[in-house]
Amino acid sequence: MKYLKPIIKGAYKPIKRLKVYFKQKAGWLDIPKIMPFKGYGNEKEIIIQGMVIEDKGLTKPHDKLKFWQNMLATIKRFSGDEIAGVNVKATFREQTQFAETDEQGFFLFSFKIDNNEEQTVGDWLSVQFELVDEIVENQPKTTATGYIRFIPQGNEHIIVSDVDDTVMVSHSTQTLKKLRLMLFKNALTRAPFPGISFFYKALAKGTDTAVSHPFFYVSSSEWNLYDLLDDFFSYNQLPRGVFLLKRLEHSILKFWKSGGGNHQHKFDKIRHLLQFYPNRAFILIGDSGQRDPEIYSRLALEFPGRIETIFIRKIRSRSFLNKNEEHTAKLTEVQTGYFEVKNSHEAALIALRRGYISSKYFSETEAGLSKQNASD
Repeated sequence: MKYLKPIIKGAYKPIKRLKVYFKQKAGWLDIPKIMPFKGYGNEKEIIIQGMVIEDKGLTKPHDKLKFWQNMLATIKRFSGDEIAGVNVKATFREQTQFAETDEQGFFLFSFKIDNNEEQTVGDWLSVQFELVDEIVENQPKTTATGYIRFIPQGNEHIIVSDVDDTVMVSHSTQTLKKLRLMLFKNALTRAPFPGISFFYKALAKGTDTAVSHPFFYVSSSEWNLYDLLDDFFSYNQLPRGVFLLKRLEHSILKFWKSGGGNHQHKFDKIRHLLQFYPNRAFILIGDSGQRDPEIYSRLALEFPGRIETIFIRKIRSRSFLNKNEEHTAKLTEVQTGYFEVKNSHEAALIALRRGYISSKYFSETEAGLSKQNASD
């Protein structure tokens, strides 16, 4: 049968392909879905990736869902099958490319930018995707649209933020509390840290309303949680940014390990951004619960003068550098300011002194919080 060919060609290799192949042959494989992730670009190149997966039937969350419905959604995110060895077509303006998904269902595209075309800072460019191969019988046309943050040369800072326990309360270092959040909460009922939305919007706006400082969100969470994070950031009105997550390393039986590991992924991703945007200064934001202080400091020393400021939210009195004067002195030598803060207000005071936000932030935040409290 024609629709079996794309996966049969590699079915003898990994177990994952065999599983998908047998599900396909038995007619148990659900309709495929293209899931593009937000990409990024500079004045020469744009990069975007995504996955081809079984449509898991996930619906948009709401705050009235029962705990078992949230639990089911989490299980679906980690139990659905990625589809390897199928061809995807991507079209960016007049350019068309084809790519085959890898063993985990990922595809990656890179397009050249026409320097003659006018772009503006803050532009989100679109890429059209189409699944070329027929995977299931009576398969409908499978398409999707992806978006890319265009960031040319300029004086604006690039802001890179961690997610878990920096933006979103996750209890990453407390397994039972973390498991409870993953199973029983959704994107609308997960809690952001107080004031984080106002602070990040102020950073994005900067001191010039005509300029939008781009955000990247780098996390050790897996791409399987992309929809949850995307919905969470949208619902809490956090700046629209590019997520750089990690490939799935654990099965459904170990989903609770999501976001763990040695976090080398974060170092590699931020290092790539520093190389991809060689003329931009960076602000890094994280927390002391895991290894953000160490990772950010290593990057600051490797790229002297490129990372202007490191903000670290202190988690349960954990500290990394405050008692290490030698390390602090090294960061000072490479012109990196390192600040451990208790909350967004403390960070905002420092950001104001360093010229990252407008003084209007404090009056606007007070008014916004009063309005928010009145509606609760």
